[in-house]
Amino acid sequence: MLDSVRGIAWPSLRRVSSALPGPHISRVRGTTAEFVEYRPYRQGDDPKKIDWKLLGRTDRVYIRVSQERTILPTMFVLDASASMAFPSETHAKWELARQLAVGLAAVARHRGDPVGLALADVRGTQIIAPRTRKTVLDEMMQHLERAPSGEAALTPAASSAMRQGARVVIVTDFLGDAGALLAAGKAYTATGAELYAIHVVDRGELDPDPGKMLLWDPEHPEVRRPMSPPARAAYVHRFTEWRAELAREWHAIGAVYAMAVPGEEPWRQVIRRITTPQGSTRRTG
Repeated sequence: MLDSVRGIAWPSLRRVSSALPGPHISRVRGTTAEFVEYRPYRQGDDPKKIDWKLLGRTDRVYIRVSQERTILPTMFVLDASASMAFPSETHAKWELARQLAVGLAAVARHRGDPVGLALADVRGTQIIAPRTRKTVLDEMMQHLERAPSGEAALTPAASSAMRQGARVVIVTDFLGDAGALLAAGKAYTATGAELYAIHVVDRGELDPDPGKMLLWDPEHPEVRRPMSPPARAAYVHRFTEWRAELAREWHAIGAVYAMAVPGEEPWRQVIRRITTPQGSTRRTG
């Protein structure tokens, strides 16, 4: 899987405020090989940056300005609460969430970006700080070995990730503290940072099996609901409206929102869709 994503690029949505060399367009302009423009020499400029050939031809002193490239530390926030273990027979939501997190981390790391993980489970928030070394993907996969269980708030993990990453990717089913998570995301994107909200939804949640007449909450098994045909129709209608509203809210705060359904499309195709959002304009200013 890690080898198969090597050809996928994940450029930043806007210029990055960093001076460390990397693959993303920086707000800083310097003297690298990617030429942008000339500007007149000003007192205090390094004489080494003068274009001496241009000076010889025009008798004017200019600095050759180029576009610098930099890194973008990327943190992945994964929801490991019991609702992500649906359906109980296959844990399909969790399997897809793990694949997307590790696959996207590999895409970022292959291009030189530091990557890290914030895992929200019953033990609290487990953090791997963003790093570029090869073992960081192994550490992430080891943390994602255990199956989701219990009830865990995602906002504390997301807030921790937002303090460490210039780009944060949240992978969840949004069946927990969605309101608090949105508020944290709004404050984060207001700083100019990049935020991705990946909504993992199982086909059984979109279109419940008509043969199942009783449903229960994975995080609270004592909560059970009968699923008669009228109740099923009402659920499908409300669930559709909720997903549409969720997408509008995350788009409104400047985040990239994408939904992923296990088994609906190859995970590599989902990664391509996330790294190049259709209809979005990459802001470079």
